[in-house]
Amino acid sequence: MTQPIPFIDLATQRDLIRERIEARLGRIMDQGSFIQGPEVAEFEAALSAFSGMKETISCASGTDALLMPLMAWNIGPGDAVFVPSFTFAATAEVVGLTGATAVFVDVLPDTFNMDPAHLRRTVAAIASRGELRPRAIIAVDLFGQIADYAPIRATADEFGLKLISDAAQGFGSTRDGHLAGHWADVVATSFYPAKPLGCYGDGGAIQTDDEELAAILRSIRIHGSGSDKYDNVRLGLTARLDSFQAAVLNEKLPLFAGEIEARMRIAARYSEMLLGVAPQTIAGDVVSTWAQYTIRVPGGRRDAFMAAMKERGVPTVIYYGKGLHQQTAYRHFPVGGNGLPVTEALCGEVVSLPMHAYLSDETQDRIVQAVAESLSAVQVA
Repeated sequence: MTQPIPFIDLATQRDLIRERIEARLGRIMDQGSFIQGPEVAEFEAALSAFSGMKETISCASGTDALLMPLMAWNIGPGDAVFVPSFTFAATAEVVGLTGATAVFVDVLPDTFNMDPAHLRRTVAAIASRGELRPRAIIAVDLFGQIADYAPIRATADEFGLKLISDAAQGFGSTRDGHLAGHWADVVATSFYPAKPLGCYGDGGAIQTDDEELAAILRSIRIHGSGSDKYDNVRLGLTARLDSFQAAVLNEKLPLFAGEIEARMRIAARYSEMLLGVAPQTIAGDVVSTWAQYTIRVPGGRRDAFMAAMKERGVPTVIYYGKGLHQQTAYRHFPVGGNGLPVTEALCGEVVSLPMHAYLSDETQDRIVQAVAESLSAVQVA
């Protein structure tokens, strides 16, 4: 059997920057600046420069990055927050943690991102019933592709809602040259190691142009602190980004734009070479960070396809096998419209192939060959 292929290669990038990271970590050790040290301030400034947004508030995880704005806006019991069901649990988890109600919205069958038309119908229906107060939308930049924010922003403005971009997978993605912050009140991202811009532990960040909101977020980040260290003015969290993780990110960020270009090139090559499968569609004016390269394998043959790929030494992963509305912790939350048929169809068909910025043509050729052979073996092609 040939050597197995890693699903994500973190080692190649690590080896490029290892000496510089170790030097930074050594300085932190010497200085003892483990919490809110200079590395954190340096990273926040660099990330603001990258995105063009005025305020960057680093935090301990992508989940914190989603939760903290909801807390800052005092979203809680009786409030409705509209989220896609085809996403990772954190998107809806943070809504439940505030006591608010997540309302699930369907996604589009080609881009896999939130369906703006279904969103508007769902918001209008919830508003008309009067049982919940519509307060916010969390749109997800799924698998690295920025959501279709213009119509989502229009719905937010029509109903007076806040808009959060969950850019945990798609930070750096653009539409018509614009990052998500062009439309969103807040951009929240994760630096989990497997993300396109990841650290070596947990980490996250919130970006906004609202200086007043940023001040509240900084307070929430440290136990709701006020100007007096021992007079906490609101409920908060322990949500600081470690100096060690900021040091890693300070070395990774300069590579990020080039890695996005590499991911785009690799994804384009996949799309040219793969036959008999339908990958996630990327709009012509979109630059995706390609956190995942995801295809659909219909006809109930996905498990057999994945088994055939494994035999050929190629790993595959399902993101996501269940919609959030189908999961135990979220089944009691309302679902928009007449159900979520696209989400449920995708959950039965999607499978992701190895994808990262250092995927060689030779390895990609092997993956493409394995896909063709596996499709043939399960008679999907």
